[in-house]
Amino acid sequence: MRIKGFLVAMMAVFAMSTAATPASTNNLSMVTGAATSQPIGHYDFCQTHRNECGPNRNVSPAEMSDAKWGMVRSVNATVNNSITPMTDKEIYGKDEVWAYPTTAGDCEDFALLKRRILIQRGISPANLLLTVVRKPDGEGHAVLTLRTSHGDFVLDNLASNVKPWFDTPYSFIKRQSSANAGRWVTIENGRDVLVGALK
Repeated sequence: MRIKGFLVAMMAVFAMSTAATPASTNNLSMVTGAATSQPIGHYDFCQTHRNECGPNRNVSPAEMSDAKWGMVRSVNATVNNSITPMTDKEIYGKDEVWAYPTTAGDCEDFALLKRRILIQRGISPANLLLTVVRKPDGEGHAVLTLRTSHGDFVLDNLASNVKPWFDTPYSFIKRQSSANAGRWVTIENGRDVLVGALK
């Protein structure tokens, strides 16, 4: 009986400690899995931008200095403030058009533009990954993931700040492969983040 009581008590302590630790804090970086389908809009984009959809050479996570962080935050804010959010239907008369915006664009267009600017400023394409997420209301959304040696961060047209991926309200579904910008992989711990964010 004493042993049984001890085991029950230990299980209770373990359960409490697990519940007190959000799942998000255990995963500074996304865990990617198997190859998955490429979004049709990105497939079409790659047909006209083939040089942006191939293998990446330097796949090591970015080492970020204060200056680089400042640059990333500036690009995120500048693009968010300079592009008017509009749906593909409003702009092109059809859905799933991934393109560089000039004055207006959908969420993936914001992400594409930020990615291009940051690549031009020296960040490896392997560390700037278009990512498909799901909002709490179930609507699909696209953001840009920045891979760093300190974890993954999100540039989002719906947020002025660059945040750790686990500090967002999203369920992460899939993203570009860091090894090849034309291929996509699943995100294995993407729903754990949503659970942690809701606690």
